[in-house]
Amino acid sequence: MARARKPSNWAVLFPYVLPYFLYVGVLAIPASAMPRAWTYLLASVASAAGIAWGWRWTLALTGPRTPVVSVLAGIAGGVLGTIAWIAIKSPFYEAGGDAYPAAEFWARLAASATVVAVFEEKLFRGFVLLGAVQWDQARRSGSKDPLGEALHDRSIGDVAPGSWTPAALAISTIAFASGHNPGEWPAALAYGLLMASLWIWRRDLLSCVVAHATTNAALALWVRHSGQWSLW
Repeated sequence: MARARKPSNWAVLFPYVLPYFLYVGVLAIPASAMPRAWTYLLASVASAAGIAWGWRWTLALTGPRTPVVSVLAGIAGGVLGTIAWIAIKSPFYEAGGDAYPAAEFWARLAASATVVAVFEEKLFRGFVLLGAVQWDQARRSGSKDPLGEALHDRSIGDVAPGSWTPAALAISTIAFASGHNPGEWPAALAYGLLMASLWIWRRDLLSCVVAHATTNAALALWVRHSGQWSLW
């Protein structure tokens, strides 16, 4: 019996980007129309629905390595990422900032430590990084249309866990940083490289998701404790 062909990268692009656009789309609702705490909760629900709907078409979180070790590595990486984020971002922002109301704070923390960590890692360390690996491989093999080949003729499901190339690493990291404010770009570039390093080391997305969730939660709690709201 012939082996079923995996869907092309172009065919599975929508399940990767849908949770992201659902989240930012709901957050675009003006504060005058809905309290921000409710907006974050609604954005979380909408994004979670998008993640659940597209789960079967996206990369699995686990890989060939022991999941427990990946979780522990993710927690350690998330703590390191929090320290790096604060240190790198601080020079670009004034100290202090306006505090979040309690309900809005906890709603944003819950969203950033759950759905955001999942869809950003699946998108940037999953689809973008591995799609860029295939583009780079096609380019180096002399393809006349490496982007078209990577999108329409290849599937990231065929890429070995932990795969990377310098060009793919740069593309995925820049793409990740571009979703942040300009003052956060240096910190986001460093953080993107840290998450990619976890992918290369642990060869799974689980470590990246755990690290991202840890950082988002730890950063939120730190700014609330320190009063440095501008860093969040």
